[in-house]
Amino acid sequence: MTGRIDEEVRVTSDTTPEASVPEVETPSATRPADVAGDMRGVQTLSMAKAITAGLRDAMRADEKVLLMGEDIGPLGGVFRVTEGLSAEFGEKRVLDTPLAESAIVGTAIGLAMRGYRPVCEIQFDGFIFPAFDQITTQLARQTLRHEGRVTMPIVIRVPYGGHIGSIEHHQESPEAYFAHTPGLRVVSPSNPHDAYWMIREAIESRDPVLFFEPKSRYWPKGPVDLDHAGLPLHASRVVRQGADITVVGHGAMVSTLLQAADVAAEEGTSIEVVDLRSLSPIDYGPLLESVHRTGRLVVAQEAYGNVSVGSEIAATVAERAFYSLEAPVLRVSGFDTPFPPASLETEYLPSPDRVLEAVDRALAY
Repeated sequence: MTGRIDEEVRVTSDTTPEASVPEVETPSATRPADVAGDMRGVQTLSMAKAITAGLRDAMRADEKVLLMGEDIGPLGGVFRVTEGLSAEFGEKRVLDTPLAESAIVGTAIGLAMRGYRPVCEIQFDGFIFPAFDQITTQLARQTLRHEGRVTMPIVIRVPYGGHIGSIEHHQESPEAYFAHTPGLRVVSPSNPHDAYWMIREAIESRDPVLFFEPKSRYWPKGPVDLDHAGLPLHASRVVRQGADITVVGHGAMVSTLLQAADVAAEEGTSIEVVDLRSLSPIDYGPLLESVHRTGRLVVAQEAYGNVSVGSEIAATVAERAFYSLEAPVLRVSGFDTPFPPASLETEYLPSPDRVLEAVDRALAY
């Protein structure tokens, strides 16, 4: 038994093989609405409130689900994602913890061994590093160590990324550290509908899930179908069809790519946009199919470019779609420096213009 089940999948259970992932763009798969069975239909929610709704429904459905984190109780967290949950479920299920991320994750590991499903909130992306040892050398390895007899149904919620004008340690993109680690699932929604269903599915998973929430997308609202999930947790999908070139990203970058596609369309260039959704495992099916049709690929991310998720995608596509490529796979990323002061973040983070510059270079081959 190894830490990698196949070429892409690095988890130990509940894995959806790439071949079985449906490549659809509209919700289709029906899921239970809530414990009361009410059909609630489509609501307009922000991503923050969609995650709140997902947490609430998961806690109603399973009394073993509990929340842990700094200031998540009566305050509702820095971003108010857990607002109202302490009043509804009480302080024994919504635990305000000390400022000690390693203790939060370490306690969650013990709770998981006793049958609970903890959902840990890391207040800001840069605060996750005190818990890095617990996550990568303990949490990620328990199931393999025990040959599947012990499971770790733990979700670690991480607000991440830039575009909010914050200070050092409050705007970072550390997702590649965890996507690199066998035994961890890593996902990131880009819209409210996905946020609701992905947090529900993450909590239901028997494996640990790093749930990266793009801070800059917390507030824009969108439709959320509370009755129909649409896609499995680890499925990527085409969110805009195009013919000339494929661009792929995750989290907040998907919005940037869609903006770039709008501008390109006015200039006569047809861009296909793929939302990755899952960083480990990666569902390459829709992406490879897109590249086979367009012949070109630009990979975009807020994180550093060196040894990143974008690097892995570029290498894999070059390996598996070599004869379809008409140009090198190009990458657009944050620069390989620490995240700068807020006044410089617009220069640091990939913009639609930087994406379009890469698109032009790819099309010039």
